[in-house]
Amino acid sequence: MTLSPKKTITARDIHILADPLMKTNANNVIFRIKETLAYDRAQAAITLAKISQLLPAICFTELTNNIKDLKLWCTQHNFILVDAGDVFQYETIASKLLKKASEANVPLKNTENCRVISFRPNDGGTEHLAIVIGNIDPTQPVLTRIHSECFTGDVLGSLRCDCGEQLSGAIDEITANGSGVLLYLKQEGRNIGLVNKLRAYTLQDKGFDTFDANEELGFNADERIYHPAGQILSLLEIHTVRLMTNNPIKINALKEFGLTVTQRIPHAFKTNKHNETYINTKKSRSGHLI
Repeated sequence: MTLSPKKTITARDIHILADPLMKTNANNVIFRIKETLAYDRAQAAITLAKISQLLPAICFTELTNNIKDLKLWCTQHNFILVDAGDVFQYETIASKLLKKASEANVPLKNTENCRVISFRPNDGGTEHLAIVIGNIDPTQPVLTRIHSECFTGDVLGSLRCDCGEQLSGAIDEITANGSGVLLYLKQEGRNIGLVNKLRAYTLQDKGFDTFDANEELGFNADERIYHPAGQILSLLEIHTVRLMTNNPIKINALKEFGLTVTQRIPHAFKTNKHNETYINTKKSRSGHLI
């Protein structure tokens, strides 16, 4: 990395370049990057940052060519050596390795016959939950909702999204049906994490929509994956579902996993002045059936 007019680059310079909320004096940071890093290694580093729910920006340097034993060198200098292929496959493999970790009866306000089952991979990584209401008959299509974690909506009752209403509405719908399952996936902010979600909210206040804000931070518009949902349903011996969703991507994801979706049940709620733009953006830009 060479710099002009500066001779060195500081941590603050890097922060300004990586974080769109730190644009102050960004024009004073001018530099060129030597095109010597292989594309797959650069992409692996970005993917690793995303998995860690950090801003997907990286700094890299080339090691000298006279290192004979890279593993030994990394050990001596307290570095972790990660294979690019392992990074690219991590989320898929972690999903396949999900196993039931714990289970308990958790009676809810309007439905006492409820179990919460936690699932996590062998490496102790990201946990996901299945909220099982009533007595499920796996020989029949099971009423199912795939819900991504939303601290602001689910816990605080934020008006910026419809997540809290979707969560409570799904539980009510399953209860009225007599049985079903709600999968609660730990994928906050379309899987960019709560810290970055709050950054995205700040960008939305500046005029970006929900997808552009994620992309401005360096993420894809939607970073979620649904392998965990397919794996959990399989572990619960559920292979046919009636899916509560407005998102056709979820339907296709379950079908790709080998599950059968016999019916899509619309799952929309009345908008308010704070989330009208958000809901309309989901409809116009990601094909939500609202």
